[in-house]
Amino acid sequence: MEYPIWQLTTFGGGFFIALVSVIHVFIAHFAVGGGLFLPYFETMAARENSPALLEYVKKHTRFFLLLTMVLGGMTGVGIWYTISVIAPDATSSLIHTFVFAWATEWVFFLAEIIALLIYYYKFDSMNRRDHLIVGWLYFAFAWLSLFLINGIIGYMLTPGGWLETRDFWQGFFNPSFWPSLFFRTFMAFMIAGLFGFLTAHRIMDEAVREKVYRACARWTVVPVVLALLSGWWYFSVLPPQALERLSLTAARITSFYHLVPIIGVALFVLGAIMMIRLPKEARVALSLILFVLGFGFIGSFEFLREAARKPYVIHGYMYSNQIRVQDVPRLNRSGLLASAKWVRADVSDTMAAGEKLFQLQCASCHSIGGPMNDIMPLTEKYPVVGMDAKLSGMGKIASMMPKYIGTKEERLALATYIVDGLHGGKPENEVFVGKDLPFEVPPFDREKDEYVLLAWNNLGMHCISDSYSEWVLLPPANDIWAQLIKRGDKPQVVTENVKLTYTVEPGFEKPADRSTFWKHVKSLFGAQPPDNVGLSGNGMSGELHLHKTLNSFEASLIPVEPYPEEGGYNPYPIFTVEARNATTGELLAVTKTVAPTATEMGCKNCHGGPWRVDNLAGISQVSGRDVLKSHDRLSNTELVKAAAAGNPMLCQKCHPDPVLNAKGQPELLNLPAAIHGLHANFLSGRGSEACEFCHPNRPDGPTKCLRGVHAQADIGCVRCHGYLEDHALSLLKYEKEKGKAGAERLMKNLEPRYAKSVAGINPRLPWMQEPDCRTCHTDPGSKPDRKTSLGFNTWTEGGDKLYRLSLDKAGKMMCIACHNSPHANYPAVNKYGRNRDNLGPLQYQDNPRAIGAKGNCGVCHLKEVKDNVHHLGRKPYSGEGDPESYVDPER
Repeated sequence: MEYPIWQLTTFGGGFFIALVSVIHVFIAHFAVGGGLFLPYFETMAARENSPALLEYVKKHTRFFLLLTMVLGGMTGVGIWYTISVIAPDATSSLIHTFVFAWATEWVFFLAEIIALLIYYYKFDSMNRRDHLIVGWLYFAFAWLSLFLINGIIGYMLTPGGWLETRDFWQGFFNPSFWPSLFFRTFMAFMIAGLFGFLTAHRIMDEAVREKVYRACARWTVVPVVLALLSGWWYFSVLPPQALERLSLTAARITSFYHLVPIIGVALFVLGAIMMIRLPKEARVALSLILFVLGFGFIGSFEFLREAARKPYVIHGYMYSNQIRVQDVPRLNRSGLLASAKWVRADVSDTMAAGEKLFQLQCASCHSIGGPMNDIMPLTEKYPVVGMDAKLSGMGKIASMMPKYIGTKEERLALATYIVDGLHGGKPENEVFVGKDLPFEVPPFDREKDEYVLLAWNNLGMHCISDSYSEWVLLPPANDIWAQLIKRGDKPQVVTENVKLTYTVEPGFEKPADRSTFWKHVKSLFGAQPPDNVGLSGNGMSGELHLHKTLNSFEASLIPVEPYPEEGGYNPYPIFTVEARNATTGELLAVTKTVAPTATEMGCKNCHGGPWRVDNLAGISQVSGRDVLKSHDRLSNTELVKAAAAGNPMLCQKCHPDPVLNAKGQPELLNLPAAIHGLHANFLSGRGSEACEFCHPNRPDGPTKCLRGVHAQADIGCVRCHGYLEDHALSLLKYEKEKGKAGAERLMKNLEPRYAKSVAGINPRLPWMQEPDCRTCHTDPGSKPDRKTSLGFNTWTEGGDKLYRLSLDKAGKMMCIACHNSPHANYPAVNKYGRNRDNLGPLQYQDNPRAIGAKGNCGVCHLKEVKDNVHHLGRKPYSGEGDPESYVDPER
């Protein structure tokens, strides 16, 4: 923020730092280990009076001098140059925090140079004792340089108490100081042995060459064992977040995490083999292999150290994009562009602002089309809305990257630049203009007909996931309910000696002919799927069974899908329900209702891929597979592997879910809590549009889940369910109180919006505890205030108190029978025909309002009704006295 941007594209993402530093670190460790290697072998040569061995030491010294002082010095300067222009704020912090440590290290480095030059150029002219003293002095200065640099480098990953005190010594002698010092020292000795192998091949005296081989082998195998042990010590002191990042099985860093011990074992085994007398050619080949393994060993360790530090460049103090943690609240308020001193861009110029924001926020770690963390394949799948959501949730669930920093407007500009600027844009959703599909309203003669048959779907919208080859969130399983009323002065709900049946409209009879769901049923549900789940794919006609408690009939788990035989997408197939005398077969009444079933689930918004059907709905295999990839990455699962083997997963196999009465794995979050908790971290700060990202309710889409009277009154999702953050917290809080550890991970970055704190959110069990109608509808004779009424945070006591399972105050009629399904309460407006949801009211009262509204009590009652016969108001009917004359005492 304080320095100009060095604008890199292809070679961004730390490419130059990685290129220079890995080479330098390898040579720098050789400079330390070789400092002991030289006097050790010179002492051996002097003790054995071996001119050949002494000549080897002299030649090795020349090689050592050229490599460490020339290439090592150049790469050392190169590191300073690259970090100062690529990470200037972090470099400034290192200098200002450890200025005297650096000064001391440079003194030691100067002493190293002088000692090594004397050691080489006076190799033959100094007496052996003094010459060895110079050699030992070089090693002491080199190791002290390592001692000092180790403290500074270690502070970047484990600053410890420095974060609170800013004390030099607490930063220097940080938690990883000692294990890192031992690890690097042993690694330096090992590397010295590897370089010894390379130069030993030129020894002409076979006996001396054999002696050096065996000595170098000991220099390899013993230090590598000690390095592995101290490496285990090192990892044990890392912050818990760092260890969590290193242990993610789906992360790229995992391969390097496992490589360190594997390479260590290989170094030990091949180093031990070098002790055996082998042909020279074999030893040359083994030496080269060992050298490459040694480079891989230190390279893997350095990669892991860098990865463990993410999302910070200095853990807990400065993010990898050079932004200090303490500055984040201010930057989120004022914006990044306004605070960056060397940037001239206004957020109104979306593409220019997005480009600068990419350099400020992303370029430290990501290149554009380059070899280091290329941003292109990582963001290829996203449209702008998905990219914006990804940025919004960045760093909240997976901590490899910092959280997005800046304003919402800047975030959208960055998302637009990545999608439209770097990728050339993504096609928008097709706008659905609506269809007026024909339907017939069954006849009803108010003067002659004895019975009224009311039928409905119990949820208003069954959302199913048709990504059957990958996973299933909810199977195709719809429910139709009905009540038969015998009209009269006191109408009666009929439940005996009647038979109710249902049939679907033509074109929907055999979904198995058009769906692959049944191919995967056993894989999804096991050996015994739920009753009536439709193993054959038929079952589109059948009988409704009596539900005695609710005086109604139901047909459950009807396997309807929104795909008619002629093709296309129709989420509102019409079912005909008939009531007959069970003894005589006489037709008593007939009605129709829709069975709403949608596959317009918005997975593609963030997971890529197209809509599966007509560019309108359905989860394509591309989208479904990417969902599994994300699950594997975040939860250490292997769902992609299972799906690829033809074994897709039903989500409720692992996650409990009351809607399917699925027990799952009890220690895991229930499915609605897991899904809403995760996605709330990416879609926070939004209104009802956050729901439309996933649920079939986007304004330009075909389904329009929320289409009832609340939608017509412009009452969106949040008035009842809360903002997505509130909704998720209510579900997660229930799970947290059950002791489920996963809840806290999803809750920690969510802030409630309808409550002052999480303590003010009332927990609830999904599907069983929902908003209570009477929270807003306190008086049946008046309408709630749309601006002040709030259904959120007052939940029904249990599943038997849900609106869709509630009876009127007389305990006979179901509320839903007259008012219709949740989200589709009469009058509903349907995109496939304005009154397609309102078949019952049109049949019985020739208007789309709730049954009995506008003075239409005569639909069932053959005498005038003066009192509020059915509505509960604030106080439900107690079950005592005459319900016909009951009046709510609070009215």
